[in-house]
Amino acid sequence: MNLLGKIIAGIVGIGLSAYFLKPEVVYDGRIETIILVGLILGLLLFFAKPILNIVTFPLRVITLNIFSLVVIGFLVWLLTVFFPEEKFDIINLYGFIKTTLIVWISELLFASDI
Repeated sequence: MNLLGKIIAGIVGIGLSAYFLKPEVVYDGRIETIILVGLILGLLLFFAKPILNIVTFPLRVITLNIFSLVVIGFLVWLLTVFFPEEKFDIINLYGFIKTTLIVWISELLFASDI
């Protein structure tokens, strides 16, 4: 259920950021693109985020876990590397910050380990 929760959180997070952050998050307008980008983000959240959390553990302790937003922001940036600009792109730093916050909130809602 945790993998499914991360995938749902990725799809919802990317979908919400693409809908609400229109000038900053650019995609080709197809729902298949949002689902594919969200699926890749969900897989990154499931496989890469625990490894990055172990590596950045001292920084997360010092910053009271706020550094987790930087880890999620790095994973969101990786999405823009994986996809061409015509398919999916985040334009500026504010777009990255807002998308990171939306993905973080959706991960808290859909993929919490409670």
